[in-house]
Amino acid sequence: MYAKHPAQVNSLHRGKKRHSLAEVTGERCAKPIVLDARCWQCRKMTSTIELPIWLFVLILLFAVVTAASHLLFPSVRWFFRRRMEKVVARVNAKLERPIEPFKLAQRHDMIERLIYQPDVTRAVSAHAAEEGIPEAVAFEVAKRYAREIVPSFSATMYFGVAIRIARFLSRAFYRVRLTHVDEAALDAISHDSTVVYVINHKSNMDYVLITYLAARRSALSYAVGEWARVWPLSRLIRAMGAYFIRRKSRNDLYRRVLAAYVRLATEAGVSQAMFPEGRLSLTGAPQDPKLGLLKYITDAHEPEGRDVVFVPVAINYDRVLEDRILLEASASGKNGFRARISVIVGFFFKQLLLRMRGKVHRFGNATVQFGRPLSLTEFSQNVEDEVAEPLGLELMARINAVVPVLPVPLMAYIFEKAQAPLSHSKASAAFAARLAVLPQNRAQFLRDAPEDAVEGALRTLVGRRILIEKDGGYSANCAQADILRYYANSIRHLLE
Repeated sequence: MYAKHPAQVNSLHRGKKRHSLAEVTGERCAKPIVLDARCWQCRKMTSTIELPIWLFVLILLFAVVTAASHLLFPSVRWFFRRRMEKVVARVNAKLERPIEPFKLAQRHDMIERLIYQPDVTRAVSAHAAEEGIPEAVAFEVAKRYAREIVPSFSATMYFGVAIRIARFLSRAFYRVRLTHVDEAALDAISHDSTVVYVINHKSNMDYVLITYLAARRSALSYAVGEWARVWPLSRLIRAMGAYFIRRKSRNDLYRRVLAAYVRLATEAGVSQAMFPEGRLSLTGAPQDPKLGLLKYITDAHEPEGRDVVFVPVAINYDRVLEDRILLEASASGKNGFRARISVIVGFFFKQLLLRMRGKVHRFGNATVQFGRPLSLTEFSQNVEDEVAEPLGLELMARINAVVPVLPVPLMAYIFEKAQAPLSHSKASAAFAARLAVLPQNRAQFLRDAPEDAVEGALRTLVGRRILIEKDGGYSANCAQADILRYYANSIRHLLE
């Protein structure tokens, strides 16, 4: 019995092609049927498909990206890689400590190398067991931490853009001074050693100032806190070779990944800069050291391996840009503060605009002073127990010993101690008496022009309403006692 087809298709055109119904429908038919050459089977390869515009654009975009990734991007990457190598060669010829190959490695390769470190893989297994998750998931968490930490250093960005910006901003806002540099001690540091600049943390301008002043020595890799993880600032800072750290994180897996990166960078001889105090000083006074990064370095140090030389660096300002913000945070009992990127950018653009119109002057002096370098190999030989804590205390002591004495902090200290208003002549005499207490090699530029220093300090303090000028005398403004104390705190340990 054959199934009957419901219809027969006839054609009025020539060139007819006979098809059995079984060929067309998969069913058996008693009689063959005739289909036009334009039937669906014959023209299925040339039929039109309708797509929404958004889907067509999406498919086209994927096609372009795929073609570019296989054909164009490798050539582009090769071109820029060759260009970067030429830039690095020119820069290294001028630097005292050339850029290490570790910093020039591909970021993807460095991330892969970091997450496959033995201690990191063990931490991944422990994290998976603790959280009750598959190891593959824990591995992805570690990889995310590595991507967050590892920088993407660009020699062109660092020396072509960042150094110029740092120099411009430093000179625009301050009279920059570099005092008491023991060139012989710095030159005596072996080129096989890893140099770590340890710096007191007064302002976010510290990054800018040290980058500018250390430009001829080396490209520094900073440990940067959460405040800088704001786009587009984060991209710029990462391109400068800085790596981000979560200061409040108690996650053991994250700390293992961070410790592994610090260890690899130190073993590779990368010049680094860190702030042992961790955060900005809210009171202006020196703080106790935080041991996190120092402990990572000391734990990984091998006496027979590469030495680590710490160079103490002390910074002080006649005006700290964030002083009132820091004091508000201190009064509220908070450990830190949140600065919006829009406020920071707005402040800088406002100052630059005023400066272009000739309506603003510099914020006084910004001075940097270097202390005596300290070799970790030599220091650890005299320590029997844990090295990190005594090392942190020793480094902070060396930093505090060379904090620059500037006109505004010294005058703030004088008026904080004054029991009555001071005339200009009495303020000058007290200023000279305090200078006499200091060692001869300290604050030399103040001794060279003491009257100019006194005049500039009084003008700054009166202009900011920290001092009140009345009847030819000067007295402290009680409403601004906290900010007067803030600046006096920066050098109090040197005078008392």
